[in-house]
Amino acid sequence: MEFAGALRQAVQASGLTLERIRHRLGRRGLTVSVATLSYWQRGRSRPRSRTVVAALEEILQVPAGGLTGLLDDPAPTAAPARTAAGRGGPGAGPGAADRSRTARDLWPDPERYACLVGQLDRSGDHRLERLSIHDVYRLDEARRSWTLSVRTVLRAAGDDIDRVVCVHQTAGAPEPGSPETGGASGDRPGRGAAALAAVRYCRPGRIRAEDGLMAFELVFDRVLAAGDTAVVEYELGPAGEPPSDSYDRRFPHPVHDYVAIVQFDGGRLPARCYGFTAESSHAPRRRLGELWVGTSGSANIAVGAVRRGIVGVE
Repeated sequence: MEFAGALRQAVQASGLTLERIRHRLGRRGLTVSVATLSYWQRGRSRPRSRTVVAALEEILQVPAGGLTGLLDDPAPTAAPARTAAGRGGPGAGPGAADRSRTARDLWPDPERYACLVGQLDRSGDHRLERLSIHDVYRLDEARRSWTLSVRTVLRAAGDDIDRVVCVHQTAGAPEPGSPETGGASGDRPGRGAAALAAVRYCRPGRIRAEDGLMAFELVFDRVLAAGDTAVVEYELGPAGEPPSDSYDRRFPHPVHDYVAIVQFDGGRLPARCYGFTAESSHAPRRRLGELWVGTSGSANIAVGAVRRGIVGVE
């Protein structure tokens, strides 16, 4: 049986209204709207959080795995990425390895990633089209701390979408600064880690952080219908730990246009800067060529039609 049918039968058998189910989920710290529950049981959308579906199994008294076992996590596909210099980007060229790769493969600690994002509402993530993502990563003149400014433009591919989930490495991990929106233990950034400093055109939802990894919800200023667009801006930092010699972003979803600017404050500039891509966290990096560090003390990389993978500057 498909997920929507199984959920619909479980709801009918429980005798609970969708409002009561929403309330019981809320008591567990899980926010899901009545409209979203309705869409799930009608097959108009699918949940992305196994934590929420596992809670539904308990609330609806469904045997463990009765609903979670019907979920899947297909890897999206898109055109091969092209850099400004015309070279192939992450995931260039379709293949079985790319189709089977999941978002967890993009992070050094997949279990910790899954644990953090599983506490957030990702029900609309797979129905959001990433039109553009622009990052500005700033290093202080002594390179002892960094800040990150992000601007993302999204378009809804379905109805009733009210948030997006973002994930970043912040400190205490081998590759800090890598980036796609409570009160539980482990929801505070560690010493030296960056915090969510400012947001624009949205508001912060739940935030989870542990051992240098941060995941948070950004709630739009309105609920999106299919075709609607949203712009979100936010800042992380400053982080008070020395950064590594690179900055990168992880792409669990395709994006049409990506630009990263690395700004070196003061007169301490690197001798060389290179763009790079990688298929996963543990795959070797592929250099895209040297990047010019201009008189502004900055270097940039522009990549189009990223399918998924990692793009960065080292």
